Amino acid sequence: MASPGPDDLAVLARSPEWAAAFREVPREYFIPDVAEASFMTGEPSRWIDRRADPDDWRAAVYADSTILTQIDDGNTPLTEETYRPGLTLPSSSNSAPSLVARLLHLLDPYPGDRVLEIGTGTGWTAALLAARLGDGNVTTVEIDPAVAESAAQNLKRVDLAPNVIVADGTGGWPDGAPYDRVHVTCGVASIPYAWVAQTRPGGVLVMPWMHEGRGGGHTVALTVTGEEAVGRFHGLNAYMMLRGQREPMRSIDGEDRESTGTVDPRRIARGGPGLTLALAGLLPNVRIFAEEDARTDGSVRGVARERAPGESWARVDYWPAEHRSEVVQTGPRNLWDEVEAGYLTWLRWGAPSEERFGLAVTPDGQYVWLDRPDNRLDGE
Repeated sequence: MASPGPDDLAVLARSPEWAAAFREVPREYFIPDVAEASFMTGEPSRWIDRRADPDDWRAAVYADSTILTQIDDGNTPLTEETYRPGLTLPSSSNSAPSLVARLLHLLDPYPGDRVLEIGTGTGWTAALLAARLGDGNVTTVEIDPAVAESAAQNLKRVDLAPNVIVADGTGGWPDGAPYDRVHVTCGVASIPYAWVAQTRPGGVLVMPWMHEGRGGGHTVALTVTGEEAVGRFHGLNAYMMLRGQREPMRSIDGEDRESTGTVDPRRIARGGPGLTLALAGLLPNVRIFAEEDARTDGSVRGVARERAPGESWARVDYWPAEHRSEVVQTGPRNLWDEVEAGYLTWLRWGAPSEERFGLAVTPDGQYVWLDRPDNRLDGE
């Protein structure tokens, strides 16, 4: 059997042009000797060690895997002993090739296009862009100096030299503007307008829109139409958040108010991406999480929390065997009541799916729309 290699990833590309780039830029040059690999196929995550088992390491590198390369912003060494999922903060990785291919396909650059990338990471996606468009047309911005330096060394190994900038990508990189494309490799809850302002009219921005924060998000492709950028959603994703938009957990003071929910929380937990986007539009400053526990009898825990500096919080617990839900709400707003009202509004609209929703970014902020950009969901 042939050893795994770039051809195994090229088949994930969505065009001949990107398949050629995947073959030209071997992923192995961007992966450290020891790392943790998580697989899109659903097989268990595992640690890989090039020195101890080079065949296993290579098999993981050329699989559809996300490979974790840094935790705690580099303040904690990444080892099997130090990394604790759920307790340790993942802060840099090499994304799964299928996810990379999806974003690059949506980016759809033309020959000669100038691209701004936010989040260099290991440098692999910057290398793919440079292989297709040329070094001088790619600027990649990385906030972490150590990560940027490692990426620059990786790029040298494949004889590519896009412009690697050490800076906070929130502000883009105005010195290279205007850009034809903006490629974002980290999760964003609030899209910086600087990215729109630095993109020429007709240009495209592609990114993971993570309104719910670390819980996951939606791929969005936006086209600049002047002062605004508008576009639709294209499936789910989960990326590490832009460092400036991480929202730490914080205590919310106030007296708890207990009540009984009126909507079966299972309906909200199973609502899917369409409901998630409807709630993101109707409650733009609220993070909402609802999930069934498959290990039990289907009990549900739901949480709603205002973004900083919000003062309201809510939790619902539901036990189907007892047909009972308990709601606890704190702060000026009854957030779970608002979530239930948003769910019923979505039903009245006919429970639209993800494909009918879009996002717009303006100098005044961003909003979710349904069917067309002038049908914004925030009531303005």
